[in-house]
Amino acid sequence: MAKLSDKKKRWIKNEVKDFSFLLPSLVIFIIIIIIPLISGIRYTFTDWNGMSKDINYVGLKNYITVFRDKDLLLPIRNTAIFTLVTLVMINALGLGLAMMVEKEFKGVNVIKSIVFIPLVVSLVLVSYMWMYVYSDFFGMLGWSSPLISKKTVLLGLCAMAIWKEAGLAMMIYLAALKGVSSDYYEAATIDGAGFWAKFKNITIPMIAPAFTYCIPLWLAGGLRMYDYSYVATQGGPSHASESMAYYIYQYLFPFNKVGYGQTVAVLYLIFCIILSNVITRMLRRREIEL
Repeated sequence: MAKLSDKKKRWIKNEVKDFSFLLPSLVIFIIIIIIPLISGIRYTFTDWNGMSKDINYVGLKNYITVFRDKDLLLPIRNTAIFTLVTLVMINALGLGLAMMVEKEFKGVNVIKSIVFIPLVVSLVLVSYMWMYVYSDFFGMLGWSSPLISKKTVLLGLCAMAIWKEAGLAMMIYLAALKGVSSDYYEAATIDGAGFWAKFKNITIPMIAPAFTYCIPLWLAGGLRMYDYSYVATQGGPSHASESMAYYIYQYLFPFNKVGYGQTVAVLYLIFCIILSNVITRMLRRREIEL
């Protein structure tokens, strides 16, 4: 019994030691994420302006206003378009580039570096760079900047995100492609399979885990888009590039309507969590089937 007791004490000591390494991160997470989240939920039931010491509770008024607010439809539309376009294009371009640089040839490392470099540039700097490209370089060619038209501004922002993120997608898909044995392709070639047949029946199933990682990653990235909208267009022209994140920011700070802005933020967070979980489970289920 004494030995068992000593063993249990050592186990507890080791568990405490392991937990002590986790504790600093846990404390920071609680202070930065959990406490503000709980406070934010509380503010959804108030009309607080973010500055006054007086906080008036209004019950479910903010939630009712959200579902009646027609101004919310445009940011929802803009965010959906941005997310869909960037999600498809980043993954498609990343996979295409990965397949191109998978084979070793002269200059392949230079191409990888050129494509990957934009990833290390900050979102703010990317926005300023592309603002210059759209205004000066496009002007030299006689083209109008896409950022000044309501019809093209979202496509202009999408191009920024695609240019920045395609390199990461390329590296993820390249790592997945490197794990596919060449024996499968050789056997398929002997059977007379063409490029598309091998791509559909070998490449896609074998790199399914990469899709499971990449699709939710850029789905979340699109849904939380804020930087491009804020830096490049300030949500304009005429709110044509206003994303959900920028809409929430506007109500929280410039408009000083923290109660309503926080209500939109909480509901949007719940929606994003549900959507991400549904998509991830679908992809994992599909991964098993493949």
